[in-house]
Amino acid sequence: MPTPLPLAPRVWIQSEDFDLTAQIAALRAQDARVGAVCSFVGTVRDRTAGTPGSISSLELEHYPGMTEKSIEAMIDQAHQRFDIFGARVIHRIGLLQPLDQIVLVAVTSAHRGESFQACEFLMDYLKTQAPFWKKEQMPDGARWVDARVTDDAALAKWGIVSSNG
Repeated sequence: MPTPLPLAPRVWIQSEDFDLTAQIAALRAQDARVGAVCSFVGTVRDRTAGTPGSISSLELEHYPGMTEKSIEAMIDQAHQRFDIFGARVIHRIGLLQPLDQIVLVAVTSAHRGESFQACEFLMDYLKTQAPFWKKEQMPDGARWVDARVTDDAALAKWGIVSSNG
């Protein structure tokens, strides 16, 4: 497996929005080995359990330092599992509205299969293991969001047991 090139930070936790095009360009950074880039952008939905308009906002909190370290370790694990060149994760915190971008996971490799797998692995890990706390604001009040059983099952396919269950 290729050794990851030293890059600028691979993980950003921020309240500001991000520019997908700029982030992909920075990840590729004139690396002629790259034949595939896979990215995932998650956005805030306006619904839960399929009920439109049931979420008016989403608030995300994290544990500074611990969150970045956890995601860095996850990226290291992706480099060990998959033949990838680079990866970057941006996760927003603070108060977000429906349609806002919330997370970016991007991965580069020589071929698409490795990029797709590594991107999915990183996202599955983020959904269950990264130390973020999410609170949905709904018409009848606010509630903290737990990882879903389907998120735990997605992580399990990589041989990782969720710490949530």
